[in-house]
This record gives sequence, structure tokens and C-alpha cells, in this order.
Amino acid sequence: MDKFLYVAMSGAKQNMNELALRANNLANANTDGFKSDMAQARSMQAFGEGLPTRVFAMTESPSANFRSGPIKTTGRDLDVAIKGDGWFAVQAKDGSEAYTRAGSLSFDSTGLLHNDRGNPVMGDAGPIVLPLPIEKVSISQDGIISVRPQGATAEVVEEVGRLKLVNPGNAEMMRGEDGLFRLMSGNIAPADPSVGVESGAVEGSNVNPVDEMVSLIDLQRQFELQVKMMKTAEENDRASSSLMRIS
Repeated sequence: MDKFLYVAMSGAKQNMNELALRANNLANANTDGFKSDMAQARSMQAFGEGLPTRVFAMTESPSANFRSGPIKTTGRDLDVAIKGDGWFAVQAKDGSEAYTRAGSLSFDSTGLLHNDRGNPVMGDAGPIVLPLPIEKVSISQDGIISVRPQGATAEVVEEVGRLKLVNPGNAEMMRGEDGLFRLMSGNIAPADPSVGVESGAVEGSNVNPVDEMVSLIDLQRQFELQVKMMKTAEENDRASSSLMRIS
């Protein structure tokens, strides 16, 4: 009886874990540059006192789905999208370097360039700071940032920095708790001059809302089945107890 109940309980718990993962994916269906989490389930043997006779299910997220999201044209000078493989380098809240595909950029009153999450955008020599005041900012396909100072004529253009674009390979990337990606080794990825960007556009989320909704419905049904199994185990236990009292 305890085996029956243990299998049902562990299955229900892992169904809840995957429900949370799928719900998070669905909640980020409109988040620019978001990469959906993948899920898989496997059996794990429970070790402890006595023989290892119990096996439980475990849901885990082995990686993210690195498929590119749709490119959305905005016409905004500070919106940029990675063309093909690659990542923008940004500074995380803890000061470390991290990577993202979100390319909706802006700058604050000090000229510090940051993305829509508030992370400073990294250049070849650290966070990029624009020389204020300026009238226009443009970003070329190779990530070079040019500005026209306020009051200058249209032909006056100054290069002020270059986006740090990296491409270490998706197999080397892992998502952190802050939603940013880093190298599994903990190292800093070198700039890759072959990575290009498209100005006036951003990459949308790669979440497929229909697939996520279908998965949520399927997981909810599995959870209900596990609960029914636990209820059946309870009923069987009561019946066994009744028989013992009769005897």
C-alpha cells in the first residue's frame, strides 16, 4: 500500500513542478528575447535505510529552448535584434557579465546605455556610456554605435562604442535565477565579430502559446489522475482495516 501511495504522491508533486514551469513560459509569451524552458521527467531511486525498493518521478529542466523568436520591426533607432546565433553582453545586478537576446535599449540621464530590464549594456571596454547631449543614435550591423551631438549638422557622426556580441555556443549556456544566461564554466565569453544585428527591430519570445496551453491541460489531467490514485489507496486502506477488525 505504501508503494502505491508513494508513487502517486511523487508523481503529483512533479506534475505541479512542471505546471509551474509551463505557466512561467506562458507568462513570458510576450517578453522580448525570452527563451522557453524545456522539461523532462525521469525515474529516481530512493535510497535510505533498508533496500532501495522505492522509485519516484523527478521533473527537471535540462536546458532552455534556444530556437530564435520572431523578429518584430519597430523602426526605433535603439532597438536591435541578433541575426542568427549570438548574444548581447550585459551587466547583471551583481556586477557580473551575463548574456541576453533582449535588444530594446535606452539610456538614462547620465548616458548609460541599458536594456529594458535595466541591465547596463557591455561594450569592448565595459558598460557603454553615451556622450550627452545627443540628437540621434544609430547602431550598425556589426554593433558599432554612432551618435550625432546636439546642434551638429546631419553629416557629423561620431563613433562612441561597440556592442559586445558573443557566440559561445548554446550548449555552453545556462539560465540564472535572474533570467540572464551565463557560461556553465563561469568564464567570460569573448566578443565574436561575426555576430550581426538588425537595427530598428527586436526579437520576440520563442514561446508557442498553443503548445504550452496543451501541455498545461495534459499536466492538469495527470495531476488529477495521481490524486485519484491517492484516494483509491486511502479507500483500500480503510477496507483492509475493516477486514482486520472483522477477523
